[in-house]
Amino acid sequence: MNERLDGPAPLEPMPTDWQRALAVVAHPDDLEYGCAAAIADWTDGGREVVYLLATRGEAGIDTIDPAACAPLREAEQRASAAVVGVPTVEFLDHRDGVLEYGLDLRRDIAAAIRRHRPELVITMNHRDTWGGAEGGGHWNTPDHKAVGRATLDAAGDAGNRWIFPELLTEQGLEPWDGVRWVAVSGTTTPTHAADAGPGLERSVTSLMEHKAYIAALTDEDPEAYVRAFLTGNTQQAAARFGGRPAVAFEVFPR
Repeated sequence: MNERLDGPAPLEPMPTDWQRALAVVAHPDDLEYGCAAAIADWTDGGREVVYLLATRGEAGIDTIDPAACAPLREAEQRASAAVVGVPTVEFLDHRDGVLEYGLDLRRDIAAAIRRHRPELVITMNHRDTWGGAEGGGHWNTPDHKAVGRATLDAAGDAGNRWIFPELLTEQGLEPWDGVRWVAVSGTTTPTHAADAGPGLERSVTSLMEHKAYIAALTDEDPEAYVRAFLTGNTQQAAARFGGRPAVAFEVFPR
């Protein structure tokens, strides 16, 4: 439990004794809505972060055919990642909207973990809802749930040579058992937080790179919409992080 009699427990600082991270999400914009402020600060400190996206987000804009949408959203994601110091963005090319949790997805993510050898793996809310432990809230999307769960499992798969042995025999990817934590963003049961202050402005710029998606999503002024959303999230976490704007994570040690 993460509760005390006088309210929720303070959030612990995120681990800092790591050099490489792999962030695994379903769609372009997932990381920008969740944790880009933390990533900006980490890369400023000399840490390496790689993005892995299961889809290209091609089913995400109703007014744009998927064939045209996929390259547009890929380009926006690469520009967005560059703003926060992430030069490497990979796509697995699973179909947007119909991702399924299973062996294929676990294998693909485990292969990426073996390639990049991260100590920290980041993903998004893998639970049925965005609501709290008591239920309620908004229903999560199938893609988020599938990728989140597969990532949590793949962190272990990557270190076991007898699970997906073809990754070694066919791709030459040696097992990597060096993942020390999986950090889940977008959770309503966080345990840790990273200071969002140093990277907050760049996180706003980073999300605004998703121009086509935001234009289809809201009629509000893009910067006003983005700034209100991101600052609201960081201020909500601040109440449990010494009053500092923060990006919250649920951390599962391994």
